[in-house]
Amino acid sequence: MTRRICLHGAESTGKSTLAPRLALRLGGLVIPEYGRTYAEAHGTEFDAVDLLAIFDGHRAATAAGLTERPEWLISDTDPLMTQAWAIMLLGQRLPEIDAWTDVADLYLVPAMDLPWREDGTRLFGSDLARRQFMDVAIGELERRRLKWAWVEGEGDARIDNALAAIEAAKLG
Repeated sequence: MTRRICLHGAESTGKSTLAPRLALRLGGLVIPEYGRTYAEAHGTEFDAVDLLAIFDGHRAATAAGLTERPEWLISDTDPLMTQAWAIMLLGQRLPEIDAWTDVADLYLVPAMDLPWREDGTRLFGSDLARRQFMDVAIGELERRRLKWAWVEGEGDARIDNALAAIEAAKLG
């Protein structure tokens, strides 16, 4: 049985750095952030059609990864973050994402204890916008009553804290 971890939360918190490091330590497979791939190809002027395309991309990448039957699947975000984008950018929830139920076993939320870094796909760099985005992201987890944990620290401390959260959740 594949155990699934998803990195979730505001931009520029180290999710894309943490995902491969976790996969390496756990012997798992990484599902990259599809929203970043989409934004790099199409820009960041997202509407509902774009966000639903990202939603479909997440689902397809996850399904493909699961066919490999990894012991661990580490997702660098999932459709719940796409819903957070919909709330932030469009001021509305997308019903298709609300109906989605293929959630991870544990969500790891990296704290905003790393500096903001612009990369051409990020939109919420001010302290206020970043905090609001994090609140919306956590709200998605809370609304669904999903298991989640904070991950803090820099470098090795961050990976150690992530592994401790996984152990505490009794997944490993």
